Amino acid sequence: MVRLPGRSAPRPSRAFGHPRAPHSPPSQARGPGGSRPGVLRSAVTGRSVAGQVFLLQVVIVLLLVVSAVVAQVLQVRHDTDVEAGNRSLAVAQTFANAPGTAEALRSPDPTAVLQPRAEAARLATGVDFVVVMNTQGIRYTHPKTDRIGKKFVGTIAPALAGRTVTEHITGTIGPLVQVVVPVRDPAGKVVGLVSAGITTAHVGGTADRQLPLLLAAAAAALALATAGTALVSRRLLRQTHGLGPYEMTRMYEHHDAVLHAVREGVLIVGGDGRLLLANDEAHRLLDLPADAERRHVLELGLDDETAGLLASGRVATDEVHLVKDRLLAVNQRPTDLRGGPAGSVTTLRDSTELRALSGRAEVARERLDMLYDAGVGIGTSLDVTRTAEELASLAVPRFADFATVDLFDAVLSGEEPRPGTALRRTACAGVREDSPLYPPGERIRFVPTSPQARALTTGQSVVVERLRAAPGWRAQDLERTDQVLDYGIHSLITVPLRAGSLVLGLVTFWRAEKPQPFDAEEVSLAEELVARAAVSIDNARRYTREHSMAITLQRSLLPRSLPEQGALEIAYRYLPAQAGVGGDWFDVLPLSGARVALVVGDVVGHGLHAAATMGRLRTAVHNFSALDLPPDELLGLLDELVGRLDQDETAAAGGAVVTGATCLYAIYDPVSRRCTVARAGHPPPALVRPDGAVEFPDVPAGPPLGLGGLPFETAELELAEDSRLVLYTDGLVEDRERDIDEGLALLGDALRRTPGSSPEETCRAVLDRLPARPSDDVALIVARTRVLGADGVAQWQVPSDPAAVAKVRSSVSSRLADWGLEELAFTTELILSELVTNAIRYGRGPIGVRLLRDRTLICEVSDRSTTSPHLRYAASTDEGGRGLFLVAQLAERWGTRYTPHGKVIWAEQPLP
Repeated sequence: MVRLPGRSAPRPSRAFGHPRAPHSPPSQARGPGGSRPGVLRSAVTGRSVAGQVFLLQVVIVLLLVVSAVVAQVLQVRHDTDVEAGNRSLAVAQTFANAPGTAEALRSPDPTAVLQPRAEAARLATGVDFVVVMNTQGIRYTHPKTDRIGKKFVGTIAPALAGRTVTEHITGTIGPLVQVVVPVRDPAGKVVGLVSAGITTAHVGGTADRQLPLLLAAAAAALALATAGTALVSRRLLRQTHGLGPYEMTRMYEHHDAVLHAVREGVLIVGGDGRLLLANDEAHRLLDLPADAERRHVLELGLDDETAGLLASGRVATDEVHLVKDRLLAVNQRPTDLRGGPAGSVTTLRDSTELRALSGRAEVARERLDMLYDAGVGIGTSLDVTRTAEELASLAVPRFADFATVDLFDAVLSGEEPRPGTALRRTACAGVREDSPLYPPGERIRFVPTSPQARALTTGQSVVVERLRAAPGWRAQDLERTDQVLDYGIHSLITVPLRAGSLVLGLVTFWRAEKPQPFDAEEVSLAEELVARAAVSIDNARRYTREHSMAITLQRSLLPRSLPEQGALEIAYRYLPAQAGVGGDWFDVLPLSGARVALVVGDVVGHGLHAAATMGRLRTAVHNFSALDLPPDELLGLLDELVGRLDQDETAAAGGAVVTGATCLYAIYDPVSRRCTVARAGHPPPALVRPDGAVEFPDVPAGPPLGLGGLPFETAELELAEDSRLVLYTDGLVEDRERDIDEGLALLGDALRRTPGSSPEETCRAVLDRLPARPSDDVALIVARTRVLGADGVAQWQVPSDPAAVAKVRSSVSSRLADWGLEELAFTTELILSELVTNAIRYGRGPIGVRLLRDRTLICEVSDRSTTSPHLRYAASTDEGGRGLFLVAQLAERWGTRYTPHGKVIWAEQPLP
C-alpha cells in the first residue's frame, strides 16, 4: 500500500503536487440515461486522446480499403493479360499442329485451303484473329480479306528459329495479346507461321463488374469500422475523463513508476531531498520509521552510502548496497527528464535470496550441460577402452578432480563379466598427471571392506566424505592410501557400472582441489552420468564380442597357407575393414596339367553373415574347380548356387540375401603361358609386364553373382615369364573419398614404381598407400609367372593302332632316362599303356600323349571323344575293366578334363 504523510486512507488517483484537472463533477456531467453530452463530438475533434485514436483508426481503415480496391484492379488486369496470352497460344499451337496445315502451306493456293479453317477456328475459340503466313511474313489468312497477301505486323524472327513469340501491342482494334508459333513439316523444318490474338477487352471486364461490388463492400466496411471506432473512442473518453495526452502524461508519471515496481521497494524523493513516497516493501527492506515521509533522507537512520545515493538524485543502475543483513540492488532515475517535478524515483530489490537461487541454478545448469555432453560425447566409438576414457575425461574437472574406470577383463574381451574376479583399471583422468592412484592397465582386487567392494556387492553407489576417517578404504593398500591422502585426495564416490542385470565394473570420482566433500546431490549426478556411460560401454562390449566371433569365423574360412605348386610365385595380403570383418576372400587352387587357378571374391556387407557366406562360396569354388571347368562355366555354376542361396534365404523369415557377391577366376597354364580370365561384377586384374609396363586387361565384365540370366565371357592373356598378375577386391581401389577410376590410376602408379620386384615387395608397396584401417575389406594377390620349358615337356602323336602302344612305351622310357627318372619307367609305361589302349579302343583320333616334369610327373592322353571313363570293379569272369583300377592304384591322382576338342585323361606320380 502507498501511504501519504498524515493520511491513513488511500491517496487519490492523481499526480503528487498537481491539482485535479478541471472538469465538471461526475454527478453534473451526465445527461439523461447516464450518457455524457457531446461525447461523440469530443471523440472526433482530435483534442483528446480518444479523438486522436478515433481519427487514426478511421484513416487506417480507409487506407486498407483503398489498397484492397487497387490490388483487386491490378490483379484482374494481370489475370486478363495472362488469360489472353494463354488462349492465343493454345489456338495458335492447335492450328499450327493441326493435320493438313503444313501440307496446305505447300499447296498452290494456301489461302483457299486455310482461310475457311482459320475463320472457323476464330469463331469457335473467340479470338479476334487467326493469321497463317509464310516464312517471309506474308499473310495467307485474315478476318479481313483485303489484308490477305500483306505483310504481318509483329515479330517473327524467334518463331522462324523454332520458338514461340508472345507480344502485347495496341492495334487497330485496341490493346491485344498476339502469339506467333512455327509450323513444322515432318522433318522438323519451319515452313510457315501461325499467329492468333485477342484483345484484352474481350477477355477482361471482370474489374468493371467487380468494382461496384467491391466499392459497396468497402463502404460498408468503412461504416462498420467507423461505428466500432466511435464506440471504442466513447469508452476511452469515459475512462480518461476527457483529458488530453499532455495532462494524462503528467498525471500518471509517478503512478507508472510505482506500477512497474509493485514487487520492489519504491521511493520518491523530492528535489529538496525529502521523502515524498515509500511503499510497504521499501519500509520493510530499509526498516524505515513510520513517519519517514516528508522527512529528509539523511534523517531516516540509513547508512551513509545509501542515504547519500538517495539524497544525490544521481542515476544508479543495479548498484548493490549492504543494508543491515540484506543485499539490495538499487536503481534510481530523476523525475524531471520530461518536464516533471524535480526529484528522483528509486527502486529497491532484495538480491540476497536471488543470489543464492541464481548460484544453485547455475550449478544445476552446469550439471545439465554435463549430462548433455555425456550423451553426445560418450560412446563415439564401439571401443570399450575408448568409451571408458571418454567418461573419465568428461568428469574431470567439471565434476571431480580425478576419475577412474575399472572394468572386468571379460568386458574388455567382449564377454559377460564374471563376479568375484579382479578388475582392470581401464581409464584414469585427473587435473594432474602425477597422482598416486592405480595406473591404467593395473589389475586390482578390492578388499571386502573397501567402498568399491561394497558397491560391487550391493550394486549401489557408495560415498565416502572423509577418506582419512574411513579405515575400510585404507585397508586396501596402507602404503598407497597414505600417498593418496598426502596428495590431497579427501573424498570419493564409487558407482557400479550397471547394464541391465550385469555389473560391468566401477567408476570412482575423487576430489582433491575442492575442499567440500561430495554430497547427496552429487551422488545422484554421478549415478546419472555413469548410467548413460554404461549403455555405451555395454554396446561396445557386445560389438567387441560379435567382432571377435566374426574375425574368428573369417580366419577359419580364409586360406591359412597356400598349396604347393610350381607355376606361380605368390604373395597375398588381407586387411579387415575398420567397421569389422567382411566377405572378401581369395584362394589358390592347383589344377591338372601343372595349371593353377587364382580366385578372388567379395560378398557385400560386414559381420557374421558376410563371413559365413564367403565360406560357403569358397567351398563351392573348391568343389567346382575339381571338375576342371573353364572359368566362364565355373562362374555360371557359382551364379546358380548364389541364386539358390538367395531363394532359400528369402523363403526363411528374416533371411538376408547374398545379393552383391562378385568373383574373378583365372587359370594359368605354365606350358602355353596362357591365362584364361572371367569375372562376375569384379574389378579387372592388373598385369605388370617384365619391363615394368602396367595395364588393366580388357576382361568382359559379367553381372554380379546371383542375378542369373546372362552368360559369362572369358579373356585369354599370353603372359611372358616373370609377369606379375595382380588380383584384388574393390576395397583396394574404391572408398567414400574416391571413385574406382581414381583408385585404378593410383594402383597403376604404385605398380609402376616396383619394376622387377618380388610379389612380396609388390604387396608391401601397394598397401603402403592405404590407411591402417581401410573403410572396406582388402584382399590382394600378386602372382609372378613361371614357365615350364621345353626340357620339361614331351609329347607324341599316336595312331589309332594297338601296335603303336609299344612304340609309345619305348619313347616314354627313353625320355624318362633323359630326365633321370628311370625308376618311374615301369609304372609310367603301365599307366600310359592302359590310357592309350582305352583311347584307341573307345575314343576318336587323333590321339596325343604328353609328359610333364614339374613337382610331379604328369602323364596325359588326349583324344577327340567326350566320353569319360569311370572306375569300376570288374567281376572275375570279365575280360576287361581293370585298366583304370590299375591306373588309380599306381598314380597319386588321376582324372579327366574336357577341352573344346575332346578330353584329356591325366595321372600324376610323385617324383622320387
